[in-house]
Amino acid sequence: MSAIAQARPMAGPGVEKVEVEVYTIPTERPESDGTLAWSSTTMVVAHVVAGGQRGLGYTYAHAAAGRLIHEELAGVVEGRNAFDIEGSWWAMAAALRNIGRPGIGSMAISAVDVALWDLKARLLDVPLAGLLGQVRDAVPVYGSGGFTSLGPEEVAAQLGGWAAEGIGAVKMKIGRDATADHDRMEAARAAIGKHGALMVDANGAYGRKEALSVADELASLGVTWFEEPVSSDDLAGLRLLRDRAPAPIRIAAGEYGWDAAYFRRMLEAGAVDVLQADATRCGGISGFLRTAAVCQVYAIPLSSHCAPALHLPASCAAEPVVHMEYFHDHVRIEQMLLDGVAQPIDGLLSPDAGRPGLGLELREADAQRFRVT
Repeated sequence: MSAIAQARPMAGPGVEKVEVEVYTIPTERPESDGTLAWSSTTMVVAHVVAGGQRGLGYTYAHAAAGRLIHEELAGVVEGRNAFDIEGSWWAMAAALRNIGRPGIGSMAISAVDVALWDLKARLLDVPLAGLLGQVRDAVPVYGSGGFTSLGPEEVAAQLGGWAAEGIGAVKMKIGRDATADHDRMEAARAAIGKHGALMVDANGAYGRKEALSVADELASLGVTWFEEPVSSDDLAGLRLLRDRAPAPIRIAAGEYGWDAAYFRRMLEAGAVDVLQADATRCGGISGFLRTAAVCQVYAIPLSSHCAPALHLPASCAAEPVVHMEYFHDHVRIEQMLLDGVAQPIDGLLSPDAGRPGLGLELREADAQRFRVT
């Protein structure tokens, strides 16, 4: 058999159709972090149809990602072998060359790529975690919320609630008001107890010197994770924080990475103790697994960012993954609009071995009231 024949993907049905819907879901109340405020979240949902099955994928992005899928990506994927996911990924990337693949373009690719992986697993009637090569049965999660728009009592209730459910680590937002942040962090520490892992996310709100000063305060409160203390574009600043922050504090960043090259540059700079990647942004399941490979090369742990229901199968298959973000807004949306969403047990999420693919189904009737026309 020739090398070319050996490289061909297994025979599969042709992709018949790529569908896309956009839903905007209001938050329970206005929310904010150190650098941004918002009152809604937009979910762009892609379905890919082939062989009597319908694969599901999604991203949290602007509605423009849905337009890119409809106008630029659907025609590229339709007619291709449904099992040739790598080929479809690069064909989509090529289609966006002059439009711009990073940002909205990468988010659009992500939704379709996830749908293709879900479709392949459904066609083979296997769970996606198993198809990807499962290395663990369950993944630890950390509760994530504690928005700067919440006062001390509200932060304590939210983070303390996760701790009471057996989630051993929780994360809150800081960076808007130093005095308020101190009170909120003290309330969070009291709510989760002295043994709970307290994590904070500044979303790039600080300059380098201010972030170093904040790190000393964090250490006094037993904080073990400082996410984006400075802009994720400031690799030298992240490296400075990693080198000079108190030893128990791990520096984390990467949620705005669009491809493996971005993550390689971050790790080459020695910028983080833990890399974050978001499969709804970095090219879907395919991009997330490439990122895991980069982490393996640099011996750096990987943590998934947001969208826990989507990340679960890939996180079970990616050896460098240490935990997943159980983000309040996305947990709420996924439980509201999707069937098959796993619930944490003793701080762990496990995929359902009895459900093929992602194990998720969009409740389309429930989603219609949020549909963007």
